[in-house]
Amino acid sequence: MMCARAIVPFAAIALTAATTGADPLPPGSIGLLVGANAGTGPDANALGLGPTFGAQATWQPMATEQRVGLLGFKLTALFGQLYLGDAGRVSDPLRTLQFDLMYSMRIRPGANPSRYLTLRVGGTLLRTDQEIPPNMNRAYAGAIASVGLDQHAFGLLFNVDVRYSMLGARPGMLGLVFGISKTGP
Repeated sequence: MMCARAIVPFAAIALTAATTGADPLPPGSIGLLVGANAGTGPDANALGLGPTFGAQATWQPMATEQRVGLLGFKLTALFGQLYLGDAGRVSDPLRTLQFDLMYSMRIRPGANPSRYLTLRVGGTLLRTDQEIPPNMNRAYAGAIASVGLDQHAFGLLFNVDVRYSMLGARPGMLGLVFGISKTGP
């Protein structure tokens, strides 16, 4: 009888734990970005390199029990200044504004349910304050791809991304950006 009384509370706790779902990660975030951009390939000399800053918003619904999240989106707006480039003929630096909309996939590489690798692809719009050779345009549309790391901690999302934009079109840019965002529903 004594043994049965001791087992009942443990059985209730075990049943409750078994029926409770995994904690969901906050699906949305909005925050700030800071980093650097540089021209790549034939555009390296034309664009130069320099700092960038902006804002990001993400939506990536996923539970902590999932190792792979196939649905997510990230929107970024980045203001940049590129120094030491040939395209900055009128004034140095060459100022840029870049908008990106990317489809996102997350992969949890280990046991930590708050750290994820991210893979993103999408479209980008680039606007500069001066014409960029050889096309001599100021507005461009193209593709973007990024790989990164997301870390959830203290109700915030910390992330780092390596980005390559304008795949298959000119100008090509490579960027490294760090972000911090407030997460929530």
